[in-house]
Amino acid sequence: MPRHATLDDLPALLAIEKRCFNTDRLSRRSFRHLLTQGHAATLVAENTGQIQGYVLLLFSHRTSMARLYSIAVHPDHARRRVGDCLLETAETVALERDCVSMRLEVRRDNPASLNLFRRHGYRQFKEVPDYYEDHMAALRFEKRLVPHLEADRVKVPYYRQTLDFTCGPAALMMAMKALDPTLDLNRNLELRLWREATTIFMTSGHGGCGPYGLALSAHHRGFDLEIHVNENGVFLVDSVRSPEKKEVMRLVQEDWIEELRHLPVALHHGSLGVDELRQKFESGGIALVLISSYRIYGERFPHWVVVTGFDDHYIYVHDPLVNTEDGETVADSVNMPIPHREFQRMARYGKAGQKAVLILYRSNRRPESAAPSLS
Repeated sequence: MPRHATLDDLPALLAIEKRCFNTDRLSRRSFRHLLTQGHAATLVAENTGQIQGYVLLLFSHRTSMARLYSIAVHPDHARRRVGDCLLETAETVALERDCVSMRLEVRRDNPASLNLFRRHGYRQFKEVPDYYEDHMAALRFEKRLVPHLEADRVKVPYYRQTLDFTCGPAALMMAMKALDPTLDLNRNLELRLWREATTIFMTSGHGGCGPYGLALSAHHRGFDLEIHVNENGVFLVDSVRSPEKKEVMRLVQEDWIEELRHLPVALHHGSLGVDELRQKFESGGIALVLISSYRIYGERFPHWVVVTGFDDHYIYVHDPLVNTEDGETVADSVNMPIPHREFQRMARYGKAGQKAVLILYRSNRRPESAAPSLS
C-alpha cells in the first residue's frame, strides 16, 4: 500500500524522475517544497525498502478539485500494476480531502499513461498544443470521484485574466460570451471593460472593478441584468487607506448609481444564498459573484468568479485567475467545485462583509422565461 513520502525519500524520488523523464523534470528544490506544503501530497509505492514509484497531488486550497501533477514508476518495476495502485491510492487521498474530481495532463505520445488513466475512467476533455518543454501537446483528463453527483452546468467559455486587476472584466466577458456566442473575447475588450468599470484606486496599484461599473458595462452591451448588494457602502474601499482615495471611490460609485437609476436595471438590496443563485441559474441567468480570495489563495483581495453550475453539494465556478506559482494550469480554474457552505463563507469581502452578485440574461428576455443550455 502506498504511503506518504517524507524528505528522506528525496534521493529515490530524484532517481525515478531522472530515469522516467527527459524534460519537465521536478528539481530537488521543487520536491522539497511540495513535500512540506499543505496543498500537496506525495505518495510512494515501496517494496522491501525500495521506492518503486510516486504520485504527486495538488489541492486547490478551499475548493474541491484535486490535480494529479505527476506520476512515475521506475522502469525496473514496470508492468507490475504499481501505477494502478498509486492512482487508486491518490483517488482515496483526494476523497479524504473532500475533493469531488481529479484533473491531470498527459503527454500525447505517452500511450502507457494514457491507457492507465482511461482504464480508470478518466475522460479527455481538451488538447493543449505546445504544452511541454519539447513542444509536445498535452491531453487533459478529468474524473468525477463522487459518481452519484450529477451537476447541471451551463456552457460558459473560459477566459483567463491577463493582469492582476482584471478579474472583473474577465468574469464579465465569460458571462457575456455564454449568452452571446458571437462575442469575441480578447485583451482589447478586457482592458476596455476595466477602464469602464474600475473604481480608480485599490491598494497602491491599479483599481479593481465593483458591481455598479461592471453592471453598466454589461447593460451598454445589450444584456439584461440584476444587481444584488447587501449594503450601500462603497465597494472595495477596504483596499485603500488614503481618505482622499476613499472619497474619490465614493464619488465614482455615486455617479454609477445615479446613472443606473435611469436605466432598466434591477438593483436589489439583500444577499443571495446558494439556493437563490440556483433559481436564477435555472431561469437563464449567469451569475458573477464577488468573493474574498483569502479562502482560495490565502491573500485578502476582492475577486470575481462566474457560476457555471450546481449539484446537491457543490457550486461550480470559472475562476479567471490561474495560480501558476503553485503549479496550477487553466484546467484547475475551469468549473471549480466548491462546497455550498464554503462558497457562502467566501462570497463576501472586507471588514463589512460586502456581498455583490450580478445576474446577466439574454437581452429582451424576462428572467422567468429564459433557460440555460445545460450540459
